[in-house]
Amino acid sequence: MGIVSNLKGSRTQEGLPVSDGLPPSSTSVSHKKKCSNLLPLVVALVVIAEISFLGRLDMAKNAAFFDSWPDMFYKSHFSDGVAVAGVDNEIEALGGDQNGVAQNCEQWLEREDAVVYSRDFSKDPIWVSGTEQEWKTCAVGCKFGFDPRKKTDAAFGLSQEPGVATVLRSMESALYYSDNNIAQARRRGYDIVMTTSLSSDVPVGYFSWAEYDIMAPVMPKTEQALAAAFISNCGARNFRLEALVGLEKANIKIDSYGGCHRNRNGKVDKVEALKRYKFSLAFENSNEEDYVTEKFFQSLVAGTIPVVVGAPNIEDFAPYPGSVLHIKELAEVQSVANRMKYLAENPDAYNQSLRCSVVHSP
Repeated sequence: MGIVSNLKGSRTQEGLPVSDGLPPSSTSVSHKKKCSNLLPLVVALVVIAEISFLGRLDMAKNAAFFDSWPDMFYKSHFSDGVAVAGVDNEIEALGGDQNGVAQNCEQWLEREDAVVYSRDFSKDPIWVSGTEQEWKTCAVGCKFGFDPRKKTDAAFGLSQEPGVATVLRSMESALYYSDNNIAQARRRGYDIVMTTSLSSDVPVGYFSWAEYDIMAPVMPKTEQALAAAFISNCGARNFRLEALVGLEKANIKIDSYGGCHRNRNGKVDKVEALKRYKFSLAFENSNEEDYVTEKFFQSLVAGTIPVVVGAPNIEDFAPYPGSVLHIKELAEVQSVANRMKYLAENPDAYNQSLRCSVVHSP
């Protein structure tokens, strides 16, 4: 009886107090509502716990991998002819023969980079036809020319002989020579494309370390004209001549040495002449991506600031961001002219721009 009387006074259901005066149905509904309110929280806690658990597993797995990686490296690469114990001893000594460690590394790199050929190129060199040899050495034995006793391996130009790799090599703009377009060259049947495009199989550029004296000192800017221009093709298919005229109308004095708008004797050394000017008009005959010729590189070598009409990605070739003045369209001629005037009238600003062009030159 005592137990029954206690239950009458206060009941509990799964740990939750339930008052006596409520009907059973009301108590059940209240309990269900509370459980439904707690359900999202429970689900969230379960998901968080699961993510934490998986994260710990992943971290443990990665840690175990990186801990074992050095062992894998030494076992797989230094066990082949190089004693692991010897390398370890030398590294631990830190005062022993470090050249031995470097030599072992070099030997391993040589083995890893070595390409095994089935052909002995010293006895049977690559035969290339269609052009004269312009390289002193090849990566493998090579011969340029034609020998009826030898099978040609590659040919500059299209070849009708089966099994011959055909090569297109040109440094001209695809705007004037459609075959220089990579997709067009593929359709024509060329196997290897060599153009100024950085997407070519073998990109060929106009810059040469051997041709230019990169370390030449910057000369005083003694000419009255702000800029020099060497433009000979007056029929270019872009707006370079219009840009030149626009700069002149904006009161930028320009000395023209080329066939277009000539006002100076063109029989001069181009780089030596450019050294005397604050700006050089590096106006290409095509606004083609990656088409950057000697006009741009000679401006840098001469120690002058290039004003460019040409490749839309000229900044990719610039030695430093903002080291060139780029006329992307005719509407920008006036703003570039204003910038040229400002730099010419402010030596500190000009020297800073020139420093970016020269010191960081390629």
